[in-house]
Amino acid sequence: MTQNIDRIDHILKLAPVVPVLILDDPSIAVALGRALVAGGLPVLEVTLRTPAALECMKAMTAIPGAVVGAGTVLDEAQLRAAVDGGAQFLVSPGGSPKLLDAADRSDVPLLPGIATAGEAMTLMERGYRRLKFFPAEQAGGADYVKALASPLQALKFCPTGGITLEKAPAYLKLPNVVCVGGSWVAPSDAIKSGDWSRIEALAREAAGLARS
Repeated sequence: MTQNIDRIDHILKLAPVVPVLILDDPSIAVALGRALVAGGLPVLEVTLRTPAALECMKAMTAIPGAVVGAGTVLDEAQLRAAVDGGAQFLVSPGGSPKLLDAADRSDVPLLPGIATAGEAMTLMERGYRRLKFFPAEQAGGADYVKALASPLQALKFCPTGGITLEKAPAYLKLPNVVCVGGSWVAPSDAIKSGDWSRIEALAREAAGLARS
């Protein structure tokens, strides 16, 4: 099957910012997720970059109101493990043919990444219309995404990578941006100290950002 655009749109439109989380301690995953959801950011991307990432993701799926997905999905094995763990969406930094083939066999929507117009066109041929733009700041920033709007009118993006509270508005005002991904809403020092009130406040600030 091709990308379920209605389903991925529903998820991406829930909030202007998707927290991008690197977690290695399942014991704090639920508290973190609750703080983010309470602050108005229900869509949580747990990146598969640590040995405990899947366990953290599974724990977060029990949080009321949370929509939990897996990020940094690189191959079919990770895709299957994430789906089996309850992921409601999948995110990848790119879109390799084998990963796309695996996604075709899954009902869970994939948001694959691109950094160039050529990569975007390749994914368009596979039926994708919603893409991650990564690494956003390093690959050209909001100006690059804006430049893609006219030639690639069917596409909308979730830029991720190097985006901060200060930089997010430049992306969110663009008509071809659905939301942005960011790690600033869950800083590592606040996670380590268990400062959930600070994370909730950061989430609330991010949730208040305006979109086009």
